[in-house]
Amino acid sequence: MIKPRSASERDLYELVEEFFRSGFQTDNPLITEAVRRMLAAGGKRLRPRITLLAAEALGGDASEHLPLAAYMELIHVATLIHDDVVDGAQTRRGVNATAVDFGNRISVLAGDYLFAWIFKNVTETYPPPIPNILSAALAAICDGEVLQLRAMGNLDLPFDDYVEIVQKKTATLFAASAECGAICGGGGVGVRALREFGMHYGIAFQMMDDLLDMTSDENTLGKPVGNDLRERKVTLPLIFALRSGNVTFRRYVEAFFTEKSDDGGSAIAELIGRIGQLGGFDETREAMHTYVERAKLALGGLGPIDSGAREELASLADRLISNS
Repeated sequence: MIKPRSASERDLYELVEEFFRSGFQTDNPLITEAVRRMLAAGGKRLRPRITLLAAEALGGDASEHLPLAAYMELIHVATLIHDDVVDGAQTRRGVNATAVDFGNRISVLAGDYLFAWIFKNVTETYPPPIPNILSAALAAICDGEVLQLRAMGNLDLPFDDYVEIVQKKTATLFAASAECGAICGGGGVGVRALREFGMHYGIAFQMMDDLLDMTSDENTLGKPVGNDLRERKVTLPLIFALRSGNVTFRRYVEAFFTEKSDDGGSAIAELIGRIGQLGGFDETREAMHTYVERAKLALGGLGPIDSGAREELASLADRLISNS
């Protein structure tokens, strides 16, 4: 069950939402419309929230760093637009994927334009190393996407290779969000600690996402249950189930990945059930717990700083476990 946000969390969430409503406008009306529709579909706004909390944790004022926080979410939105084209997704956050309404060509160009627009604004407004951190993060995200594509259907994908994909594809942007927020909030020894928090948090977040793809429902996910399996992605619950399963289970998975039809979802439901029976869900939760604890331990690098922002970051990490 998702817990209600605390007062401070609501404040940060509303600050970001108000900035998007009043402050987001590109030079291209079509792209602005496409991005606004994606933003209006919702989202947890975790990356901008971590940016603002990291700034507050080192003594900064969150309201002074709203543009930077918003850029973190917009980088995420641009990657989602591209992801949906690559995956041929029909829905995102419960609404049509951008490619469904605007077509693949416009969607790819919209994502490219948004990246360029973000970096134009970042380089005009923020000194190094912030532009360097964000450009390195974007390169890592693209690298992670390629690694994931190459790992499609690889039933022998090692756990360490899975973590490398997740680290690049998902966790790097969380780490960059925390690091850039920390720099803007005052810098110092806390910057490294907050980057490490973001990296470990991001790995745990992707593990949670992998788990919920198989254990949640379509209304909550905003996309079909078992979508990763439908796209023949090898995610953590399946990796663990393959470790525990016998030859019969492996052959069953091989046949599923070879067969393009999913019988209206019945084959996916059957596979999900077997993954759960073989402990794939429980082992994924254990792995998540490990990375959540690492994220919280990283906050110890902030030293004697005692702030509500630090507590909020630890709470965000704990919530990954409770929400799964």
